[in-house]
Amino acid sequence: MKKTTINLTINSKPYELAVLPNQTLLDVLRDELGLTGTKRGCEIGECGACTVIVDGKAVNSCLVLAVAVDGCQILTVEGLMQNGKLHPLQQSFINHDAVHCGFCTPGMLMSAWELLQENPTPTAEEIKLAIAGNLCRCTGYQQIIAAIQAVAGKNENH
Repeated sequence: MKKTTINLTINSKPYELAVLPNQTLLDVLRDELGLTGTKRGCEIGECGACTVIVDGKAVNSCLVLAVAVDGCQILTVEGLMQNGKLHPLQQSFINHDAVHCGFCTPGMLMSAWELLQENPTPTAEEIKLAIAGNLCRCTGYQQIIAAIQAVAGKNENH
């Protein structure tokens, strides 16, 4: 198969990549760039473990072809940390014991990030709706909701 060149920005860093037409964004992030915070889960868009932000919107990177994100801005869980400091959401997940096995955590964080961009003061019901596409095997949903609520409205730089 012939590769196609794409240009995109991931975590504020520009990239020019040669990708196969059937290569997913998840494949590129993990296998080509070593950004393994984005988890490979179900690979059918059901679990949310691979959630990243593309041009401000949470997407399942297992369902997005890399060629489709040419010219896009992408934020992964690795991009949340700034200047060696955890993002308030990341710290809140730790503080609220919302990280159990940790497999769902990156996707949960990215879905929460998008929610707080759109709605800085969500209700518990709005938080539940925002993370509905992210499955947690450890049933840590109450701690996850509490962690997101603790950050809501406190930081204008979600």
